[in-house]
Amino acid sequence: MGILEKISDVEKEIARTQKNKATEYHLGLLKAKLARYRQQLLEGLSSGKGAKGEGFDVMKSGDARVALIGFPSVGKSTLLSILTKTQSETASYEFTTLTCIPGVIEYKGANIQLLDLPGIIEGASQGKGRGRQVIAVARTADLVIIMLDATKSEAQRFVVQCIVCLGF
Repeated sequence: MGILEKISDVEKEIARTQKNKATEYHLGLLKAKLARYRQQLLEGLSSGKGAKGEGFDVMKSGDARVALIGFPSVGKSTLLSILTKTQSETASYEFTTLTCIPGVIEYKGANIQLLDLPGIIEGASQGKGRGRQVIAVARTADLVIIMLDATKSEAQRFVVQCIVCLGF
């Protein structure tokens, strides 16, 4: 069932429900659910993808999941390509990686899933630069590797502090 069908079902349920003091709580839950579905629909349309969130919905595989998170053009895709058999596109411009690129490292009989995530920028927690999607995927990881560019230490220190504030 897609998001549009879910929205339709919730709207029908709201229309069917009598409005009185006993049903206020139920209607409030339905309205919250409707708002959540509409937000998901808007986020899916604004990213240029379908409402399914393709690109960031990577199935967890292997014994562990490691997320590479960092700023644009710090070498996340290069590291993924070197450590795994996956070829992640690299270029001299920022935001070459636009979705989550998975790869698998085989180490002493263990399969470790390595995720190359798009670069994060200041304001990522507010959704800037697909920040919410990147952070959501990183939260599902068993280990998060934060990659930095040593030549830009002052500019990147603030954003790393913001990442730590988000609960990593």
